[in-house]
Amino acid sequence: MLEIKNAVAVITGGGSGIGLSVARYWLGQGGKVVLGDISEEALDAARQNLEGDVVTFPCDVTREADNQQLAARAIEAYGRIDLVAPFAGIIMDGLLVATDRETGKVKGKMSLEQFQRVVDINLTGVFLTVRECLEQMINNDCRGLICLVSSTGSLGTAGQINYSSTKAAMSVMPKVITAELFRRKLADRIRCVAIAPGYVRTPLVENMNAKALERILGDVPIGRLVDPEEIASLTCELFRNEALAGDVFFIHGGLRLGSRG
Repeated sequence: MLEIKNAVAVITGGGSGIGLSVARYWLGQGGKVVLGDISEEALDAARQNLEGDVVTFPCDVTREADNQQLAARAIEAYGRIDLVAPFAGIIMDGLLVATDRETGKVKGKMSLEQFQRVVDINLTGVFLTVRECLEQMINNDCRGLICLVSSTGSLGTAGQINYSSTKAAMSVMPKVITAELFRRKLADRIRCVAIAPGYVRTPLVENMNAKALERILGDVPIGRLVDPEEIASLTCELFRNEALAGDVFFIHGGLRLGSRG
């Protein structure tokens, strides 16, 4: 079992949401954090609100140079990387094609920009963060975990062809990365997994239309949203338990899964 005390976590999207919750939980266990986010304002607020050993770094995960500097900053500050949590991500929902209710003809379609922007951050950004941090972990003889964020949306959600596609990729990446590390005799010290949350208690979800939120909770057997701290707790347990590798771990309160069409 790995210990979190003094271990170093590199977290993108760390200025808010799940990333910030993981940072707070990790620090509470005695760990150290390198927090990356595209919003300097969010990073400033996080730095003021978090208690513990924290380094913040403005980072656009779609830029190679930013990811290289983020990973290098972790080594410069602490000499190691134990947890890589590339949690930066966005949602830009829309239909592939939208039809007119009366004529049945197509009246609109998802733009390439709307599709590509989600792919750039949710998929390419993760690839870059993982690649640069993994290089530093190998070269500095680190032992730890790469924890990706998939989603129940990875199974396919209407209106989210961009988002669901990227989260399906996050479900495959742990298997590929684990296989590559195994071939290079590195899998005994560097593991990769993904967590797949359902509906999480974030301001975006809590501020939804009351009836829409009621419908969502009607599909959740535990009758409530998943708390960000519960996701943070799972992330830390996956780090500790070195028998867990190459798989996806759902945390959704029993949510009925799959596309409704």
